[in-house]
Amino acid sequence: MSVIEISHITKDYGKGRGVFDVSFNVKQGEVLGFLGPNGAGKTTTIRQLMGFIKPDSGKLSIQGMDCFKEADQIQKSLGYLPGEIAFIDSMNGMEFIKFVAKMKKMKDLGRAQELMQMFELNASGKLKKMSKGMKQKIGIVCAFMDSGSEILILDEPTSGLDPLMQNRFVELVLSEKKKGKTILMSSHMFEEVERTCDRAAIIREGRLVAVEEMEKLKESRQKIIVVSFKDASMAEAFAAEFPKAGYQAGSKMVTAKVGRNLDSFIKKAGEYTIADLDVRTQSLEEFFMHFYGEGADK
Repeated sequence: MSVIEISHITKDYGKGRGVFDVSFNVKQGEVLGFLGPNGAGKTTTIRQLMGFIKPDSGKLSIQGMDCFKEADQIQKSLGYLPGEIAFIDSMNGMEFIKFVAKMKKMKDLGRAQELMQMFELNASGKLKKMSKGMKQKIGIVCAFMDSGSEILILDEPTSGLDPLMQNRFVELVLSEKKKGKTILMSSHMFEEVERTCDRAAIIREGRLVAVEEMEKLKESRQKIIVVSFKDASMAEAFAAEFPKAGYQAGSKMVTAKVGRNLDSFIKKAGEYTIADLDVRTQSLEEFFMHFYGEGADK
């Protein structure tokens, strides 16, 4: 069952900016990663889901409700972390958390206290004097503190967090996933996507490029192989048989991205005298560059 449905939405701001004919869904209890470079259309899509802007065409719904017409009703049942949080600078962090809790009609701040402890957040300082990372922690607390929210929509949730806090965030998402929460998360942090998401929707220049199972994406990643030959003439001869391999004249080393033809690559290399061989799997970041039109060859 799909909780979030995005069907052929277009929001055209002119000069190629916006989103164009985008369709995907998020299933009950699923964590879906929404991936793309800055300006690709992630935030525009999320703002339409929240009912802040109306699509030029197409439809968005959450739990069967129209995201624009029934935004007030929808927002009662979800946690939201915007890419740019609108703070009230005259407040301190705790006052802001209480303000958001009041809007959500929450009386118990126990969960908020747990999250503040988890993220080592002292919320007593004035918001206008807080760092980006501190403000992001407050945004995370506000998004996750209502345990009754079954849906979470998170726009670049770890922006500004240090690696330790990014890891804490991954732990938080995994614990919410175990509770059956439905989560849509835009992210540039490929490790957190790999660790938390069931599927990934990839967007580029406002258009959806792919929606794939995370396991399938992992399996499709290529090997980065660096072969060191006995001498430069062998390296040059080998590189000539693999035109897309990386090779510099006079070098003894050849670097190649190898996918389905791994067996033939290794057998061909075995025809020469190899001094050393280094193999690693593409990072998800390198893999996604294929969808952005930069890098990896299949």
